[in-house]
Amino acid sequence: MLDGLIYAFVFDGEGGARELSGDEIDGWSADQGTLWLHFDYSKAGSQHWITEKSGLDPIAVSALLADETRPRASVSGNTLLMSLRGVNMNPGADPEDMVSIRLWSDGQRVISSRRRRLLSVDDIIGEVRGGNAPFSAADFIALLASRLTTRMHDAIEELEEDVSLLEESVLTESRQVMRAELSALRRELIALRRYIAPQREALSRIQLEAPKWFDDMQRLRMRETSDRMMLYIEVLDSVRERAAVTQEELVNQISEESNRRMYVLSIVAAIFLPLGFFTGLLGINVGGMPGADEALAFWLVCGICVTVVVWEIWL
Repeated sequence: MLDGLIYAFVFDGEGGARELSGDEIDGWSADQGTLWLHFDYSKAGSQHWITEKSGLDPIAVSALLADETRPRASVSGNTLLMSLRGVNMNPGADPEDMVSIRLWSDGQRVISSRRRRLLSVDDIIGEVRGGNAPFSAADFIALLASRLTTRMHDAIEELEEDVSLLEESVLTESRQVMRAELSALRRELIALRRYIAPQREALSRIQLEAPKWFDDMQRLRMRETSDRMMLYIEVLDSVRERAAVTQEELVNQISEESNRRMYVLSIVAAIFLPLGFFTGLLGINVGGMPGADEALAFWLVCGICVTVVVWEIWL
């Protein structure tokens, strides 16, 4: 078994598929059907086969083995090179930590690579083994793009629900908890949109500049997937705006509460400022202080202070 080879299938063009072993790959020929090879590019065996035995040009090899990629698509003659991303639905993972898949095809072979498991590919494997395999390389690419986009729906819907709950609880939940949740939500939205927006551009480019082995039906499927991606981008923008408005409302509430407290402190300070001046003036230790020898002088000063306080409160 070839180290790093995850799946190897030959599609017969009629919905059927035959799984190959690592030793059978080199014996494949175009008359057998469309070949799909899916690798874990972090394995040494995958890197060796893609570099030495695939027959791909250096640019395609570099793209299939790159550690970091952004969604993109390029067409050169009869070949298509693309990199797409899917939401990370693996257990314990964050959806915004999107998993990438790289793909090259010339219409007869499809070579893809990834490092982490992608559930969209597992969906395709389920269909292949269930007797509903893609008919061609273009059909496989259109199916993969559709599955990646479909998997995004649940993650984006969950974000909509989260922001709705935050909008409802902005008046009741702890301010500190709200600020942390809003900040985390906005970071998640930014991370998702960072990859979804260029992915939509990549899908649109495939639709407009697809190689000749894409037929009209597959171009139409790519356009529908691109339109769905555009809808998701609009939803993300809407959720981001709602989160921003909610955060602004929270900041306004905190500001109003602080202003009310400062107003109370200002009132208290204004009341006691004249009293402080008056008592400070009478407390100086110099000769000639009036009333120093009078028994009722203290109570007279207290009466004056009370009168001043009552007058200030009335004022």
